[in-house]
Amino acid sequence: MSALSKDPINLKPNQERPLSPQRSVDKVYKDKAYRWNRENYSRNRRFVDIWGFFLTLLFGLWLDSKPWSYPGGITDEKRARRRRTQAIWIRETFLDLGPTFIKVGQLFSTRADLFPSEYVEELSKLQDRVPAFSYEQVEAIIKQDFGKPVTELFCNFEPIPLAAASLGQVHKAQLQSGEEVVVKVQRPGLKKLFTIDLQILKGIARYFQNHPDWGRGRDWLGIYEECCRILWEEIDYLSEGRNADTFRRNFRTYDWVRVPRVYWRYTSPRVLALEYVPGIKISHYEALEAAGLDRKLIARLGAKAYLQQLLNDGFFHADPHPGNIAVDPEGALIFYDFGMMGRIKSNVREQLMETLFGIAEKNAERVVTSLVELGALSAVDDMGPVRRSVQYMLDHFMDKPFENQSVAQISDDLYEIAYDQPFRFPATFTFVMRAFSTLEGVGKGLDPEFNFMEVAKPFALQIMTNGNTPNGNSFLNELGRQAAQVSSTALGLPRRIEDTIEKLERGDLRVRVRSIESDRILRRISSIQLGTNYTLLISAFTLSATLLFVNGNVELALVVALVAAVAAFALIRLLRRLDRFDRMF
Repeated sequence: MSALSKDPINLKPNQERPLSPQRSVDKVYKDKAYRWNRENYSRNRRFVDIWGFFLTLLFGLWLDSKPWSYPGGITDEKRARRRRTQAIWIRETFLDLGPTFIKVGQLFSTRADLFPSEYVEELSKLQDRVPAFSYEQVEAIIKQDFGKPVTELFCNFEPIPLAAASLGQVHKAQLQSGEEVVVKVQRPGLKKLFTIDLQILKGIARYFQNHPDWGRGRDWLGIYEECCRILWEEIDYLSEGRNADTFRRNFRTYDWVRVPRVYWRYTSPRVLALEYVPGIKISHYEALEAAGLDRKLIARLGAKAYLQQLLNDGFFHADPHPGNIAVDPEGALIFYDFGMMGRIKSNVREQLMETLFGIAEKNAERVVTSLVELGALSAVDDMGPVRRSVQYMLDHFMDKPFENQSVAQISDDLYEIAYDQPFRFPATFTFVMRAFSTLEGVGKGLDPEFNFMEVAKPFALQIMTNGNTPNGNSFLNELGRQAAQVSSTALGLPRRIEDTIEKLERGDLRVRVRSIESDRILRRISSIQLGTNYTLLISAFTLSATLLFVNGNVELALVVALVAAVAAFALIRLLRRLDRFDRMF
């Protein structure tokens, strides 16, 4: 077989084709057995496993906030190192907990606005290569869905899967007509497992939503609903088939993009038959060169294909991982796996244009307003800190020409500023940013001089000149937009004044004034009061210990003296902190 036919096809991210299911298990998992790798699941067992993980995580988070838990004192390096260790443990535990948590972890790897960077980085490494299920189970599922055995539906069906993932596995087959296909078969009992796990996760999401610290400004129940929607869509193979057909139609006029055809006669909610389209994996650089293909051209085509999906079609591949993109012998791109797709509504395009204009002008006020309209930013009483963060971001990475920007650097800066701020990026936005970063990495692997922003510049200019008229006068367009904005503001001004007066009458209008000097004095007074309390406690416990010792209760006296020593230690730390604070000011 040629190198082209040996590359993986229609595989999930991070997967390589194994020689056999057992060898794959040995290579990836060694001798580790997973309780979830079965057809029937115990709700009680899942409840214990899942809540056991979250309670352990909660204890770890509580411990992280305690300075005394860090030997030698707390430092930023020690906290980052502990978060890294904890992130690795979370990733490995998600793998142990099975398909639901593997997919949730992959979704969370796009939410750098919610989780620390260490968590996001580790979860992005989450692979879903898992032990394959038996060929007998494959036969049973196909017979249940189609009412016919495998031998009647297919002329040939390879019992050894090309790859096994958390949601299903892929087999190569041949139809009675002689056409070669790949057949994706869903893992047995997957819907039952999802139902059990998601019910338990709803209780956990409700707990986080009601938590006084972690629930503030976080819509955990909304995040849970979003995860449910994505997970149920991904295990509906009829939906994936429709996605593949839509994607194929969008690129029907482009000869440099190929999309496998769906064989609907052999497709059901748990089985998906796709055209066998072999190709070289886009990250197999040596194989591409051996086939005589231009790596620089492939890099530009990959970026161009995604920009076409995002800006023109409004329907894009939400996971353009190197395992989901291949190249055929003629240099055309082949896309696989359409279970996770994103859609951009028509009105979002206008809001994105407003954001682009604000970024180009380095106008934080305009960017913040557009992000609120876009739903990526939650309006709060005091938008000053958010506006300053956005202005810092604009000043930080917009000092270079547009085509010299790095998508990965921009997204990192954006998420770093967004973390623990009222930014709430929609799933579509985070999928786009992750896809951009992934494609930029693939492009640089193909061509070290590749710059994603350089390819994106014509598309961005087209949007910023408002539409599909490349010869249009951008100045007149912007002037018209500004005039429309002024008229809209003027018409809305009376209503805003009326709303303000109503708030004044109801007493709902709040004026926040902050004095740094007053805050410092209040903190000092509070610390002094706390020190006084410590002193009283030390005196009381010392006196009690003395009386007990005099009366012969030596053991009890030692216990009370130990409590007094702990209070004394706390008082000394408080006094040192007060001293440092005074020197700062």
